[in-house]
Amino acid sequence: MIFGAVPVAEAEGGVAVHSIRKGALVLKKGTVIGPGEIAALKAADIAEVVMARLEPGDVSEDVAAAEIAAVAAGEGVRVDRAFTGRANLFADVAGVLVVDKSAIDALNLIDEAVTFATLPAFKPVVAGEMIATVKIIPFAIAGALRDASVAVARAARPLVRIAPYRIRKVGVISTVLPGLAAKVIEKTLRVTADRLAPAGAAIVAERRVPHDTAALAKAVEDVLREGAELVIVFGASAIADRRDVIPAAVEAVGGRVEHFGMPVDPGNLLLLGNVGGHPLLGAPGCARSPKENGFDWVLMRLLAGLSVPRQAITGLGVGGLLMEIVTRPQPRDEPVKHADRRIAAIVLAAGRSTRMGGPNKLLAEIGGKPLVRIAAEQALASKASPVIVVTGHEQARVEAALAGLPVKRVHNPDFASGLGGSLKAGIAAVPAEADGVVVCLGDMPQVDAALIDQLIASFDPENGALAVVPVVDGQRGNPVLWSRRFFNDLMCVEGDVGARHLIGRYSEAVVEMPVTGKAALVDVDTPEALRGVRAVIEGR
Repeated sequence: MIFGAVPVAEAEGGVAVHSIRKGALVLKKGTVIGPGEIAALKAADIAEVVMARLEPGDVSEDVAAAEIAAVAAGEGVRVDRAFTGRANLFADVAGVLVVDKSAIDALNLIDEAVTFATLPAFKPVVAGEMIATVKIIPFAIAGALRDASVAVARAARPLVRIAPYRIRKVGVISTVLPGLAAKVIEKTLRVTADRLAPAGAAIVAERRVPHDTAALAKAVEDVLREGAELVIVFGASAIADRRDVIPAAVEAVGGRVEHFGMPVDPGNLLLLGNVGGHPLLGAPGCARSPKENGFDWVLMRLLAGLSVPRQAITGLGVGGLLMEIVTRPQPRDEPVKHADRRIAAIVLAAGRSTRMGGPNKLLAEIGGKPLVRIAAEQALASKASPVIVVTGHEQARVEAALAGLPVKRVHNPDFASGLGGSLKAGIAAVPAEADGVVVCLGDMPQVDAALIDQLIASFDPENGALAVVPVVDGQRGNPVLWSRRFFNDLMCVEGDVGARHLIGRYSEAVVEMPVTGKAALVDVDTPEALRGVRAVIEGR
C-alpha cells in the first residue's frame, strides 16, 4: 500500500487518510477520491492530500476484516458487514462466550495491522450482544497477510463461539441449623431464581433439611428424582473440609467431589461435585448475595453445559480478587481486640417534622426533656464515643435543647433534601480512629444506652458481623451499627430513604440482634405517637 502526501491532481483512486474541512468542503477520512473530490479540493485551494492507495496484491481493510471474522466465528455467532476496516461479531443466542485464547494470541502476533479483540472468556452474554471485533488498522493489507490470518483462524476454528444454555431445571437444597431465620432462606431462593432467569433456568425442586449428612443425602436424591438437572446446596454452615456435611452427603449418594475451594474472593468455599452425571454445587456464603462473585463464574458455565475441570477453577486466581467486597478484612497495623473497638454515635436531628403538622417533634418534651436531648443523653450514657448530633431545621432551638451536653454538633444546611444529607454530614464528622458508628434517630426516645451497648457488643467484624440490626419479632428496627467499611456507601445515600437498602445488598455481613420490647420500632412521627410514647415513659 502506498501511503503519503500527493498533489491533488494525482490523488484519484486513493483513500483520504484524514478528514479535511475547509470552508464549505467536508471530506471525510476513508473517502475514495474521485474526479468530484479532486474538483472540490482544488476549489478549496488545497494543493495536496495525504492518501493511501492499494498496490497489486493488496486487500482492502473491509474485505480483509470480513474474511477473517467469517472464519473466526463459530456456533451462535453472526458477523456484521465490515465498515471502516472493522467487522463486529455478535451473539445470536444467549449463552456463555467460549474463546480460543491461544489461537487469538497467535492471530494477533501475525502483524500489527491485524487485531482481534473479544469480551472476557466465559462471559455470560445475551442475544444481540457484541462479543468480538476484527479491526484492520491500515486502509489495506497485503493479500499474503490476509491469507496468513485466515489460515490461523481456520486451523483453530472457531476462535469464538456461544455455548447456549442447556440446563433448565435446578434443584435447591438449604440445610438448617438453629438461629438460621426462614427469611434468610426465602431471600436466598429469590436471589437464586434471579440468577437463573437470564439462562432460562428455574428452580423446579426445593428442600430444607437439617444440617446433617443423611438428611442432605436424601434431599439430593429427592430433587434429582423430581427432574433437577443441577443441584445447588446452601449450607447453614460454611464447608470447612472435604469431610464436612455437604461433601460427605455427595459421596453418600454415590457421587464424587470434583473440587473444593476456589482462588476467587468472594467465593473461596465453593464445592463442585457430580451425582449421577448431574453437577452439584456447594454454594459459598456469598452466593446468598445478588452481587457477582466466584459462584456465578462456575454456575453459568454449568448452565451452558460446559465442563468445569479442576484446572479451570484453579486457573481463576489472576483476576479473582474481586473489588469492593465489604466483608474482606481490611489492612490494619495490628488487629483490634473486641474490647478496644471504638464506636461513634450519630443522632440525626435535622428533620422538619412534616407529619407532626407543624411543631418540631424533636423539641416536644417527655418528662420535662426534649426528645432530641433524651436521644443524645442515652447515646452519651452508652459505650459509644464521640456522640455527634446533626442539626438542620430550627438549628438554634435544637442546639439550645442540647445545652450543656458534651456532644459534637454538625449542621446540615441541606436538611430539606432528606435524611441522606444528614447521614452524609454525620459520617463525615466521625473521627478517623472509629471502627464503626451507631446511627440513632432523634425521635426514638425509648432507645436507651443498654440497647446501644447491645449493638456494640454484637459487632464482630473478624467473624463477619459488620453491621448489627436490632430485630423485634422478626421486624428490623433502629438504631443500626455500621462498620467503617460501609462509610463510602453511607456517604452516597440520597433523599429520605435511609440506608435500609444496604442491609439487603450486604446481607452476608449483617447480624440481626433479637431484642425484647418495642423500643427499636417506635418513633415519634405523629401527635398520636407522641402521646403514646409519653404515656409509656412517664408512666414508668
